[in-house]
Amino acid sequence: MIDKFRSSVAEALADVRDGATVMIGGFGTAGQPNELIDGLIAQGAKDLVIVNNNAGNGDTGLAALLAAGRVRKIICSFPRQADSHHFDRLYREGKLELELVPQGNLAERIRAAGAGIGAFFTPTGYGTELAKGKETREIGGRHYVLEYPIHADVALIKAERGDRFGNLVYRKTARNFGPIMATAAKLTVATVHEVAAPGEIDPETVVTPGIYVQRIVKIERTATVGAGFKQAA
Repeated sequence: MIDKFRSSVAEALADVRDGATVMIGGFGTAGQPNELIDGLIAQGAKDLVIVNNNAGNGDTGLAALLAAGRVRKIICSFPRQADSHHFDRLYREGKLELELVPQGNLAERIRAAGAGIGAFFTPTGYGTELAKGKETREIGGRHYVLEYPIHADVALIKAERGDRFGNLVYRKTARNFGPIMATAAKLTVATVHEVAAPGEIDPETVVTPGIYVQRIVKIERTATVGAGFKQAA
């Protein structure tokens, strides 16, 4: 019987190796799989290459992973903001490598990995420092830059609902990079707040099919915003 649920985050992440490329879903804090990130810190893998839209907020989630010194390189599109102090410190100290990728290119490079596309041309970044050293070509009177897919060893994503086959449904903007990251990794680990029985999820609403998901962990809603209000994280 297919059952991709794991009893704990620790079990789901036990074999993440040092030096792995790890994609982490989320757009800022929206859809960030904090429990999986905390589990990765506890698991101890180091020298990681992280792929994410930004470089962490405050002191939790991805920021905590950076602060723990577990990340060698980060590939992202928006590394600096008011509360990205851990990234800022590590980068200035020369302890963290940055590959800056425009957001659309980042999404397409991840999608290309999942779709089996070898490379693609994009006009974004042409004529800037981001195109330095890359192949360029003029097509139809417009200049393009050649970009390559981003593959990952592991993808950590957050969904709203899932079944034991691995079919996932997301909650609003928490969906963001999760679906494409699931297709681009050798191992996808997802958290869900709700567990559906097989056949209970309408196939028309499935965003990430179970074929792209290997492990799932159920996480209770615990985030609280204000007195007496439970956040549907």
